Amino acid sequence: MDRTQGQNEQHERPTGGSAPTAPTGGPAPAVSKAPAPGAPAAGPARVVTLTAGDFTLTVNPVDGSEIEPLRPGTEPGRPARRDAAARAARNVAARPPVLPGPAVPARPLLEREEERERLVRLLGRGRSVRLTGPAGSGRSALLDAVADRCADLAPDGVVRLSGYGHQQPGELLHALYATVYETERARPGRIELLARVREIGAVVLLDDLEMGGPALDELLRATPECAYLLAATPDTRAPSDHSHVEEVFLGGLGKADCLELLESGVGRPLTDEEIAWAGDLRFASEGLPLRFVQAAALLRQRDELNHSAEDDEEEEPGVFEGRPRDAVQVPLPTLAEGAAPAELLASRVSESARAALRIACALGGELPHHAHLPALVGDTHADTAVAELLACGLLTPVGTRYRLAAGVARQLEEVGYGDTASEEARTAARHYAWWTGHASVLPERVAAEADAVLAALAGADVVAAVLLARTAAPAFAASLHWEAWERVLRSGAEAARKAGEVAEQAYFHHELGVLALCEERLDRARAELETSIGLRGALADKRGTVAGRRALALVVDRETAGAAVSPPLRLEAPAAPAAAPEAVTVATPTAPAAAAPKAAPVASEAPTTEVAPVAPLTKGAPGARVAPVAPVSAEAVTRMTPVVPVTARSEPPTTLSEVFEDAFPMAPKPAPAPALRPAAAPAPAARGRRRLVLLAGAGALTVVALGTVVSLALSSSDTSPPAQGPSVSRTPTVTASSTDPVVSQNDPAPEPPVSAPPEQSAAPGPSVAPTPGRTPARTPSRRPAVTPPNSPPATSVSPPPTTAGPSPSPSETVVPSPTATTQTGTATATSPATGR
Repeated sequence: MDRTQGQNEQHERPTGGSAPTAPTGGPAPAVSKAPAPGAPAAGPARVVTLTAGDFTLTVNPVDGSEIEPLRPGTEPGRPARRDAAARAARNVAARPPVLPGPAVPARPLLEREEERERLVRLLGRGRSVRLTGPAGSGRSALLDAVADRCADLAPDGVVRLSGYGHQQPGELLHALYATVYETERARPGRIELLARVREIGAVVLLDDLEMGGPALDELLRATPECAYLLAATPDTRAPSDHSHVEEVFLGGLGKADCLELLESGVGRPLTDEEIAWAGDLRFASEGLPLRFVQAAALLRQRDELNHSAEDDEEEEPGVFEGRPRDAVQVPLPTLAEGAAPAELLASRVSESARAALRIACALGGELPHHAHLPALVGDTHADTAVAELLACGLLTPVGTRYRLAAGVARQLEEVGYGDTASEEARTAARHYAWWTGHASVLPERVAAEADAVLAALAGADVVAAVLLARTAAPAFAASLHWEAWERVLRSGAEAARKAGEVAEQAYFHHELGVLALCEERLDRARAELETSIGLRGALADKRGTVAGRRALALVVDRETAGAAVSPPLRLEAPAAPAAAPEAVTVATPTAPAAAAPKAAPVASEAPTTEVAPVAPLTKGAPGARVAPVAPVSAEAVTRMTPVVPVTARSEPPTTLSEVFEDAFPMAPKPAPAPALRPAAAPAPAARGRRRLVLLAGAGALTVVALGTVVSLALSSSDTSPPAQGPSVSRTPTVTASSTDPVVSQNDPAPEPPVSAPPEQSAAPGPSVAPTPGRTPARTPSRRPAVTPPNSPPATSVSPPPTTAGPSPSPSETVVPSPTATTQTGTATATSPATGR
């Protein structure tokens, strides 16, 4: 790597331009002195300032990125379009690099004239086309041929993009924007990006497409003035039906074309045996061009081993030549070896090429740039291995890099090339950690190696992964390759968590929060920044905590601004009637009810307002107002017309408890929230009559129950009182003097007036009233007392009920008079048990 990293920029820039290079007029990158072996690269930190939407982003590899709003007057203007020369230079930079060593001969495009003419014709009409073909069918070669014919079709020319690894259209839109417009350290926001790409009119060649369905529809809708040529495999998700994308299928080659491609690869005419072998190979491989490129490499290696050239046969072997005098002829490969030739081809290449294949298998098929192979392999001439592998058909170009061809990685892993994958991935991760952190390496070159860096990060151990992610993340951020930036940050955070590196974990979460803030994902930004602040607070990192709180303050400002500009929620008020929302009681005369003659007196004695069946929950409401309307007749029924709709009982009462609860509520119940329904008309007359019948039955049952209680109380005096003492009434009683005559229990007592209780004479001594649970010690008399006929009976009057429901008429109870005790000299009149 000395000749790549230790020399000037002119020596490390490839001849073909594998990655974007520094502008010629820009400042030269800082180059530090060669570090000592094992020491980290010294030099100034690579601090880059970017414009990301409405923010100014300062990428700081030491303490973490800092973000702040754009200052007034520093907003970027409208970007300028690139001219034709700048677009051509950009397209050259997007192609695979030119490899050192002898040039690889160009392969002819056979039997594709019809497909090429059809694609050019559809693109000229502004139609988008999806070119579908299996891996190795020559899709990339056909795209190159179409690009030459479509250079003058659109005002913005031809744009080449690679869709490998992209499942969402966001990064592809940014790549298209950077190709057409002049962007210098600026990444537009989503709104500006969509506004700019909508104006682009170009023929976009998108190779290795991996997305379809809604993601592809979003890409096509965002660029209505572009015509796309999408190259994909059959297993890629198809476009939606309403996308109007034409479909062109690319199949295998015919027999004559396969033989022509094989002869051009070998460089000589084929023998009859080789022609027959090629015919069998075409049948087994379905005529894929890649198989015949690999078959041509097998025949070239066979010729080299057999020394079939006439010059080699005439020469005599020298003394120091290792070739024996009697050479063994190498036979033709079998049909199985021709269909899966990776093992046989790899066994005949150089040792540096086999080492490069092991590295590619460890990195998931990604081959590093040829400038990195000398350091990874340990051979100063290992950079020529890429051209050797490409000529054998083991590599295929993908964007600005090379990958293992389809099926090659699986074939090599089966023969043991993947046994040292962990060691190779660790070596690649440590190498890339040193390279990406070097001050002389431009961020654009790091972005060109993004796939290899991410593959090394995924296969390395946690220590090497944390080191690589820590150095590669600022480079990806500065190169505006933010999809790779996010992936390396997430992998680094996970590796730091497993390794127990709290400081590094806080750094990765801070960077993830800044990235989410730049992309207007406020919820994700808040979560990541709060995590980073908590970790840095535990480490007492004051500078990191302050940077995190500044970014979090921007998130809060964005959330507040978004809530302020949003329109208020307006709810229309429900249509209410003009009348006041109060219940009004109206007396309506009804026909006399013949079936229930006693219903009217019971209803008239109720102290509360009778409620219509549609609103039973408004009974006893404290806010209800009753209009003093005189009854029209004795049979008048009180009916309440609800003004505010209320909820009625879903079913009529069926049990006696429900009837009592509806007719005589003991306490007002809180009404639930009324459902919004229009003002209902009064209940039908049939339901009102049924209500009256139920109320009349309830009153009759009440009268019967009270009469039963009184009769039981009167009949209980014939039996002897219990030993523990007489029953004590829970209602207030009137004490009588011991000198008053006692009324006999067998004589009927006259019915007193209800208006006031009878006057009682005060006892000369203190009156003792029994309490529940305590009865005075006394001995009942066994002799019947003589009661004068003129003595008034002792009565027990209950206080009027305080509930809103109707109460029965005050009842009087005839109380037997026990004999006076010798301790007090007085007798207390108590009421008998009231049925309890």
